[in-house]
Amino acid sequence: MLVKHYVNRTNWLRAAVLGANDGIISTTSLVIGVAAANVTRESIVLTALAGLVAGACSMAAGEYVSVSSQTDIENTDLMREKGELESNPKGELKELTGIYEKRGLDKELALQVAIQLTKKNALGTHAKEELGINDTTKPRPLQAAFASAISFISGGLLPFLVTIFTPVERMVFFQYGFAIVFLAISGAVTAKLGGCSIRKSVFRICFWGTVAMFISAAVGYIFGVKVT
Repeated sequence: MLVKHYVNRTNWLRAAVLGANDGIISTTSLVIGVAAANVTRESIVLTALAGLVAGACSMAAGEYVSVSSQTDIENTDLMREKGELESNPKGELKELTGIYEKRGLDKELALQVAIQLTKKNALGTHAKEELGINDTTKPRPLQAAFASAISFISGGLLPFLVTIFTPVERMVFFQYGFAIVFLAISGAVTAKLGGCSIRKSVFRICFWGTVAMFISAAVGYIFGVKVT
């Protein structure tokens, strides 16, 4: 029976999880901070909508720039490695052989493996073995940016809807309660997709989400009291 692995989901899952959780936490925190200042429903809804749109754009742009930077670094390393293979093939073969020796192969077998793999795909082999670059974990900027934006909207849309359908005077409590439920679901789904502990994932996101929302509520209450 084949064992299922999850490393191929690393790029898009990281972006999606970060976006969804950030959408829930940041939008809820923003709403709680404003609601704690005793403002009208219209102001709360407008704030939530603005935060939702701005957050999605920010997440997409930030993720794209971040992953693109990683891609640029990897491409630079690949070009440098390609130059070394062309200028010093014997040295690179020796280096690759040494890598396999450190993994447990005897010198003769390590040399044979290095020669065979170099003949098949020298740059690809060195990229994987020496630089740790492979197709499975290759960064994809557009995919990461799109996943971040969509997931942020999907997460932020939930607290936005709460601002519309819950009583203004109890807005803070409804926002927190629903946010914890949303975060728990997000944490459970994330753990399931990544093959991790559901309990640990749920506790972690709910704990830090609570911290963020508590600080926002405190700030909103303090400044709300001063304004009134």
